[in-house]
Parts: sequence; C-alpha cells; structure tokens
Amino acid sequence: MSSAQNLVNTGGWTLQRDPFGKLVLTTAEGERYSGVMPVRAFPIQSPEVGIALVNLDGKEVTWIEQLEAVHEPAQTLIREELASREFVPVISQIVAVTSFSTPCTWSVATDRGDTEFVLRGDEDIRRIGSAGSLLVADSHGIHYLIRDHLALDARSRKILDRFL
Repeated sequence: MSSAQNLVNTGGWTLQRDPFGKLVLTTAEGERYSGVMPVRAFPIQSPEVGIALVNLDGKEVTWIEQLEAVHEPAQTLIREELASREFVPVISQIVAVTSFSTPCTWSVATDRGDTEFVLRGDEDIRRIGSAGSLLVADSHGIHYLIRDHLALDARSRKILDRFL
C-alpha cells in the first residue's frame, strides 16, 4: 500500500492510502479527510451505482454516481475497501436441508465456500428487486444472496420452492 497512489476523479478530488492503510480523500478545495469509507446506496441491486465516501463521523464528503466513471486505480482502492467490509456470500447451490419446516439447517455452496446455517423461519427469505433475487438471513444475522433463484440447479430450486 503506497501513499504515493494519488487518484483523481472527474470531481477534482484525490484519493490515496496512508501508511496505515486508511483511505485519505483530499477535495479540490484542499480539505483533507483521513479514514474515509465507501458506502453503497444500493448494495444488492445496484452495487456500482451511488457510492458515498463518508468521513469518520459518517457524514458524506463526496458522492460517486457511477463507480465505473472513477479513474483507475481509484476504482480498485474503493472496491478493495468495500470488499474488506462487506460479507454477503452468494449461494450457488442448496445442497440439503434438515427439514422443510423451520427452524432447519441449510447446507449450501457459496462463492466463499461450503457452509451450513440455521434458517429460523420462512420470513427470513426475502425477495429483492424484480430479477428473482433473494436475500436469506441466518439465525446469526448473516445475509446470503441468491442472485436469481430461477438460475439455480433443479434440485436447489425444488428445495427452495418448499420455503417460498
């Protein structure tokens, strides 16, 4: 992590990492904010649209309409920071469930590896958006994403249908 990584976006601000790995934003007016954090406005449905850089008090210091409009390597710095704070595994397969009544234990394959979790109730599976996306909350409050339940394999869809 080099503190020499100055990044300029079309808004005239610069972004860099300090020696401690924290993001530092300097505005076009010369104001400096150490420890800024990116926060997505729509983390599930539109993760690349609407990202605020907020200071340590949680106040927005700049707004990014489209992440792809930010020049590299600023995009990479912002994505790295988001990835280090966000944990939403994407379910690619439902391997098994212990029961079709809740609470029950689900065995799933995710983009972060295979895992098991307890589903407390059917209400912990929520539809999000209109593209068939689902958000599944386990008994510990961890959220799992199913991007498109219709794109799952036949066995996973059959299991999931029992809960929807």
